[in-house]
Amino acid sequence: MAEWMDVGEIGELPPGSRKIFNTPYCEIAVFNLAGEFFAIEDVCSHDGGELASGVCEGDQIICPRHGARFCIRNGRALTPPAYEDISTFPVRIENGMVQIDIDD
Repeated sequence: MAEWMDVGEIGELPPGSRKIFNTPYCEIAVFNLAGEFFAIEDVCSHDGGELASGVCEGDQIICPRHGARFCIRNGRALTPPAYEDISTFPVRIENGMVQIDIDD
């Protein structure tokens, strides 16, 4: 069963922005990519370091520690030194509020 958590109003996450949330399970980063919202676990699969403070290029996040790239849309590891994908979470808009499903 879905467990939807409010992230913020749509206006609080303009295109190109990101926001990190602590949940009971993990830290999750929510990105607004040109009006589409995506959520990933904020952890690099290469070494367990945080990921969301890295540079974004298009729909990719670059790990600030070792440069591995991940697709924000689907969590796929795109370049070494990361070979394992990262977790993604469903996102929805409900009454103007961005929500993530933390029970995926």
